[in-house]
Amino acid sequence: MSTVTFNPLAIAAGLARHRTLLGQLVKRDVLLRYRGALFGVLWIFLSPLLMLAIFAFVFGHIFQARWPNQPDSLPFWLMLYAGLIVFNIFGETVGRSPAAVRGYPAYVKKIIFPVDVLPLVPFGAALVHAAFNFLILAAALAWTGHFSTGLLLFPLLVVPVLLLGIGAAWFLAAWGVFIKDMTQIVPLFVQMLLFLSPVFYPASAVPPGLTFIYNANPIGAVIEAARAAMLGQPVPWGAWSAALVLGAAATLLGHAFFQHSRDEFADAL
Repeated sequence: MSTVTFNPLAIAAGLARHRTLLGQLVKRDVLLRYRGALFGVLWIFLSPLLMLAIFAFVFGHIFQARWPNQPDSLPFWLMLYAGLIVFNIFGETVGRSPAAVRGYPAYVKKIIFPVDVLPLVPFGAALVHAAFNFLILAAALAWTGHFSTGLLLFPLLVVPVLLLGIGAAWFLAAWGVFIKDMTQIVPLFVQMLLFLSPVFYPASAVPPGLTFIYNANPIGAVIEAARAAMLGQPVPWGAWSAALVLGAAATLLGHAFFQHSRDEFADAL
């Protein structure tokens, strides 16, 4: 029977032992996504670059959108892009998690295979894409003359979202083995969460009667913190710390649920 642990050091040590395997699985996942494409893995760079260009054209030139309460801030499309980078780490990880274990039945049925690394494959791929998105954001900020050293805090500030994504990945990957509908339900949830998070607007624009929903959203707190750092403004460390605690709790609970369920994976598949 699988051992359930709430010890973060033990969980981290277990993953560290299989870091090479995880790295190979992530590499394979990323390469397979672009296999056969004319530009191959260059799409990792081209895709976010084209998306940013479209944002700049649509929101900057057609709609001429301005960020609320920030008359002298960054262009709207850069504020939007920064929020999407944070959210997409969680969205891509969670959206693909229900199929993370179900998609590898041969691995699951091997007794010695560390099944708990499989839900982290979509997470690793999401990190690869986020890294390229971040580099493009930094280049765009420098090109528009808005680069701030606060942007260097960006990798630290997204840690709560990383932890939340890992925990959700373990939880949803386990449920995805038993409930096939999860592969249809979760992407819908991710789309709803996208619009319920301050990605396309600041949290300050939310009506007072709905602020409690946004205050309970750790992803929103991280997005606001990342934008503040990007603007060179004070980071709301209190809200960020609360998001960090929730992310850590989600990781521990998600791992425990996965370990509790894994003995039944082979029978379900």
